[in-house]
Amino acid sequence: MPRVSHENRILLMGLAAGFPGSAIALYLLWDGDFSLKVQWTLTVLIIGTWVGFAVALRERVVRPLQTLSNLVAALLEGDYSIRVRGQRRDEPLGLAIMEVNRLGQILREQRLGAIEATALLHKVMDEIDVAMFTFDDMGRLRLVNRGGERILARPSERILGRRAEDLGLADCLKGAPFRTVDIAFPGMSGRWEIRRSTFRSEGHEHQLLVLSDLTRALREEERQAWQRVVQVLRHEINNSLAPIYSLAGSLSDILTREPAPPDREDDLKQGLKIIAGRSKALSRFMASYARLAQLPEPHRGPMDVEEWVRRVVELETRMKIEVLPGPGMTIWADGDQLDQLLINLVTNAVDAALETSGDVRVGWSRTNGLTRQLELWVDDTGPGLPETSNLFVPFFTTKPQGSGIGLVLSRQIAEAHDGSLTLENRRSRQGCRARLRLPVKAT
Repeated sequence: MPRVSHENRILLMGLAAGFPGSAIALYLLWDGDFSLKVQWTLTVLIIGTWVGFAVALRERVVRPLQTLSNLVAALLEGDYSIRVRGQRRDEPLGLAIMEVNRLGQILREQRLGAIEATALLHKVMDEIDVAMFTFDDMGRLRLVNRGGERILARPSERILGRRAEDLGLADCLKGAPFRTVDIAFPGMSGRWEIRRSTFRSEGHEHQLLVLSDLTRALREEERQAWQRVVQVLRHEINNSLAPIYSLAGSLSDILTREPAPPDREDDLKQGLKIIAGRSKALSRFMASYARLAQLPEPHRGPMDVEEWVRRVVELETRMKIEVLPGPGMTIWADGDQLDQLLINLVTNAVDAALETSGDVRVGWSRTNGLTRQLELWVDDTGPGLPETSNLFVPFFTTKPQGSGIGLVLSRQIAEAHDGSLTLENRRSRQGCRARLRLPVKAT
């Protein structure tokens, strides 16, 4: 049996609704005492009215549904400009059409926002000084910015849809997601930082590849580092060579002076002694600089924090240092290097405390942030830090006999262990606090 459409069912229901009344009217008409002309005229009128109202009922029901269907179809096709007007709020069908109109308006605003956001994203991608690539799950390039076009030396129209192997980017999509490598591309070569992540688009996994050129930044940092090195070396070498040069000239004059002064031998010995002392100091300076520049990689192993702290504190004999109790903790570190670090901090704290007849305290705790860390502090009640900006400048010292490398070496050791070292004046009382943070190995 063929299936009856919805509009035909409405028509049949309309005819069925009007059938009893029409049948009764026709029965009374033909059973009554009317002329044949009147009977046929009224019969045509009754049947025409009956069928007409049924057809009108079908149109009243079907037409709004067709309009609503066309509106939804337009929304599905992405046309959000079509609206249905003249609907009443006090009837269900009118409310349904009004809600669809409202949905179309919301979708239109969202699409405009998405278009503007996409345009902004493309603008930002084109302006940033990195190369960005997007690859689909088949390894084909789907999106590239100007930085990517520049390092590949080809416009996007020629590389979109190409596989990573064809573009020389296959190795960048393998290995660790964050690393630094030396790569020569057709458009540029140098040292690059690779960052790779995944995201999903249209149900498929894509890869985002970001390449940052580190060559320029590294060269600038290298240039600044060499400038600092040359400045320090020039200052220290000049401080030693200037008196040596002056004394050498004076000694030359003494040797050529005639007649020879009676104390010439004593002057020569004293001048040579000063020259030897300055040369020895210069040699010590160069040895300290080499030590600072050649810190070896840490050989890590398990270290109990309390045992480490108490062992280092016991090495200080000039005063009694108070060790505050802390939680039992184990860190994964180089014991020899951390001993040197803590010795430097304790020695500096004791030197400061002796100036004011103060005291020194050492304590530690565990911080539970994004990563578990050891936080160790060394407090003193000395005069505090008069200048904090130069604390970690090599060979800067406020001590008459200081070398200026202790804190720099200590910070290098901390950073080699993925930690940090800071010094600051205490807020609650006079003195300084040295704060060391190191990652904790779970026990």
